[in-house]
Amino acid sequence: MPDPHATDAIVARYSGLARAALAGDTPEDEGQCGDSCFGAAAYQAEDEAPQAALRASLGCGNPLAVAELRPGETVLDLGSGGGLDVLLSARRVGPTGIAYGLDASDDMLTLARANAAESGAENVRFLHGHIDDIPLPAASVDVVISNCVINLAADKARVLAEAFRVLRPGGRFGVSDIIADPDECGAAEQRIGCAASTLTAEEYRRELHTAGFTGITITAYTGDGLRAAIVQAAKPAG
Repeated sequence: MPDPHATDAIVARYSGLARAALAGDTPEDEGQCGDSCFGAAAYQAEDEAPQAALRASLGCGNPLAVAELRPGETVLDLGSGGGLDVLLSARRVGPTGIAYGLDASDDMLTLARANAAESGAENVRFLHGHIDDIPLPAASVDVVISNCVINLAADKARVLAEAFRVLRPGGRFGVSDIIADPDECGAAEQRIGCAASTLTAEEYRRELHTAGFTGITITAYTGDGLRAAIVQAAKPAG
């Protein structure tokens, strides 16, 4: 059974990082993904990246590099943190689209809304909640993105099932996340700083398939033991 205390600890940790960012500091979270973290470096090609949100980036990649967002689409960022990916998504989907951010930390939501106000974004919506219980109707978004958050979830199968539920038929799933090498799961779990074990690529693929996704690709690109990866899949159009 998932440990609620582990979830509370994660929310508390990220709330502290959000408060640091609100105070003008550049937060660092060494317990999250070790050498697999990129933070702002993953967004070097994003000329329109809001600087305040960029400073608070704690991700392990740039999911927008593979999300292929289109004008008019609705996108949901799971564990949206300081709002960087939401704000960049909002610019890509344009005034006829909507970018949602979901986070369990009130402090992170305060930071994200402040960053949204500073950037003048009007087509963003920040929601309070957990990524394994998304407060949106079924078949309500076109794209689900996330940056180095799903690995923290105690019940990853439920998170992926929820992502599948809120996607419209033909919707896309494109996230940056952390995966573990099969022989390094124990060490990975210690470094990740949470009670839930990190999935291997094969385990991730299996959970996505069980949730109903097709067209699954997992591309790992850094590290040993813990590796940053791009995970892509789709909800069948039928």
